[in-house]
Amino acid sequence: MKIYGLIPARYSSTRFPGKPLASIAGKPMIQHVVEGSRESGILAEVIVATDDKRIKKKVESFGGKAVMTSPNHTSGTDRIAEAAAGLDCDLVVNIQGDEPLIKGEMIKQAVQPFHQKEELPMSTLKRRITRKSEIEDPNTVKVVCNCEGDALYFSRSPIPGNLNQEAEYYKHIGLYVYRRDFLLNFARLAPTPLENFEALEQLRALENGYQIRVVETEYKTVGVDKPEDIDRVEKELL
Repeated sequence: MKIYGLIPARYSSTRFPGKPLASIAGKPMIQHVVEGSRESGILAEVIVATDDKRIKKKVESFGGKAVMTSPNHTSGTDRIAEAAAGLDCDLVVNIQGDEPLIKGEMIKQAVQPFHQKEELPMSTLKRRITRKSEIEDPNTVKVVCNCEGDALYFSRSPIPGNLNQEAEYYKHIGLYVYRRDFLLNFARLAPTPLENFEALEQLRALENGYQIRVVETEYKTVGVDKPEDIDRVEKELL
């Protein structure tokens, strides 16, 4: 299968303007994401899809590839769908531009189910939560799955809901793999009620009856949402 990695990166951010260009351990964050993604060894190319010429210029300065996309997109999925429309490939990996600790092995893990199930439309990752504070944190998205490993629901609330019982909790890691044709169709679907309620775009797929295979990973990620998160990332890199 021919697989492309696409990294959505926009300049404007309410909490952290210019976030993709923020310096982490001497490199812009977007460079960490590109280099980590290339380590998978299975991507035909890694492309940054951006709405800002400053990001494009920076990516090209360290030997990366970037394409300009519309500034009017409301989500990263819409942005990569625009870029994917011009690609000849089987799978598209949506790699978050604010996950500088991404490992190539995570991409390989998320792609693996497509070798086993030809009709699978999309996949993603999860990691077991070991701290109660993360379970209760609405910024940590949780996922529950069926016995086959497919997502039943994603939520910002603790799921399963009874914290007094012995239960396993999983953090959703926002790396997605899509069949290209499904991605283009998915981006055309209207937002759904649960998606709007939880502010989680992946629920649009579930509400429309599509399967999402969820693969467990042992790798830890630290998303950068605000400037103070950079210190947390740099500590992990030491």
